[in-house]
Amino acid sequence: MSPVPSFPRRSMLLGASGLALGAVAATANPGKKEPALRPEHTPGNPPSRGRNKLQTYRPAYHVSVPDNWKNDPQRPIYIDGEYLYYYLYNADYLEGGVGTAWRLATTRDHVHFTDHDVAIPKNTNSNGDCWSGSVVVDHDNSAGYGRGAVIALVTQAPANTGQAQYLWYSTDRGRTFRPAGTRPVLANPGVEHFRDPKVIWDEERGRWIMANAEGLRIGFYASPDLHQWQEVGEFRRENLGLLECPDIFRMDAADGSSHWVLGISGNAKFRDLPATYAYWTGTFDGATFTPRIEEPQWLDWGFDFYGAVTYPHHHADGAEDSTLRRAIGWANFWDYPHNAPSMITDGYNGDDMIVRDLHLLRDPDGVYYLASQPTSALENYVTSEHHLGDVRLAGHLDLDIQSTAYELSCTIAWDSGTPPANVGFQLRRSPGGTRHVAVGAALDRGYAYVNRRPTFNPGDRGESQTPLDPAAGQLRLRILVDNASVELFIGDGRVVHSHRVFPPVQDNRIRLFVDGGSAVYKDLVIRELDARTRRG
Repeated sequence: MSPVPSFPRRSMLLGASGLALGAVAATANPGKKEPALRPEHTPGNPPSRGRNKLQTYRPAYHVSVPDNWKNDPQRPIYIDGEYLYYYLYNADYLEGGVGTAWRLATTRDHVHFTDHDVAIPKNTNSNGDCWSGSVVVDHDNSAGYGRGAVIALVTQAPANTGQAQYLWYSTDRGRTFRPAGTRPVLANPGVEHFRDPKVIWDEERGRWIMANAEGLRIGFYASPDLHQWQEVGEFRRENLGLLECPDIFRMDAADGSSHWVLGISGNAKFRDLPATYAYWTGTFDGATFTPRIEEPQWLDWGFDFYGAVTYPHHHADGAEDSTLRRAIGWANFWDYPHNAPSMITDGYNGDDMIVRDLHLLRDPDGVYYLASQPTSALENYVTSEHHLGDVRLAGHLDLDIQSTAYELSCTIAWDSGTPPANVGFQLRRSPGGTRHVAVGAALDRGYAYVNRRPTFNPGDRGESQTPLDPAAGQLRLRILVDNASVELFIGDGRVVHSHRVFPPVQDNRIRLFVDGGSAVYKDLVIRELDARTRRG
């Protein structure tokens, strides 16, 4: 049996209060009260009301919910020069309330987001609260609500009929939505899992296509008008756990070739694989997706990049750029969704990992893959830079720089004939050194890693690992550190590790270390970041 959460993951059936206290006792109190800083205003989000705590886990440059709870991202859409980003939100989470609404934030650069409150309230009608789905702009009025209407296909789950897909529409450019009646546009055929519709326009065939998550398969459906849907095909996998949050799109690779990409959020931990965003490149004929290789690739190898969505880049004239997409993922996982001390310190539980720029590249073996990098506008939020040049090291070196929110980049090089055993960084290191996040390469064992065990963290899996070849003699790293996360991008970004962590705010040191040999940290740069006020 595939490992799946023991409670319905969209509808928050567990109260927050009791779990929150347990989480803080377990992860945020090392035995004494820690001095820290006052929470600040995050990008586009107000600070939590009624709290004047010094310790904060509110990120300096990642998206976070203004209060209470967020989970699944919904694919952003582009209207009038800005991207509309919806996500699942529970306004009474801290009081033990259940159910999710759709909350809206907008962005023009994918770093600074402006909050617009709830766009689809929860429990609006007898069909219950709104779970994940997708939005499209109906340019040709195929659904009958006017040209340019914003249509949302949303999962709701009435108690008597189970999960089904319902149509909601907006005539005010996506700020508010109304239900198009109470009947589903895609009814449940009698299965347990039937959710997360992802809708795209199939230009070649002149119709809408829906990918729908249905347990161990993705069902494909076609429609001329977003109201009437006909099943046309499926994609089935039985070795990735429950398939959720499907994603399908066409993209041009750097070599000029065009490819379809199918993505899902899966849970392959029982195979020692990630529980993040899995994807395949291949072909799609409007009914059947055929992957080029059977095993998926993974957009992230860490523990906290679930429910991710991708969306296209747009030129200034509104046209899509077929060579560039972006991705945003939830910085959490269903094994420990409530285990966040930010509920106590800041009055909320819900961040996203950094928005990524995605390009489709081809490796020497002919395999096409998605290369991720932090979105380019992040450079506009640098508050100070530290260029340390080339640092030659055997042993360890503690830097004078102290920060909780920054980007670190360098290429670590070593003698490929006599590589050191272990090389890397201790980040968010405590003044006494007992707490930190270790990021680096175990060259004697042939893998890169992020190890969050030595600091406060939400789960029982402490270290993520990906293979590397010590004979390569070097490793290019780009690391993003924020108040409650660490993200490692390796090389061109084919491999990324994203982790949720909860270091005390005074854990702001950086140590370089080389065990069992020597190495050079080439072009070592640290850029402190803050997106809490707009720059650039």
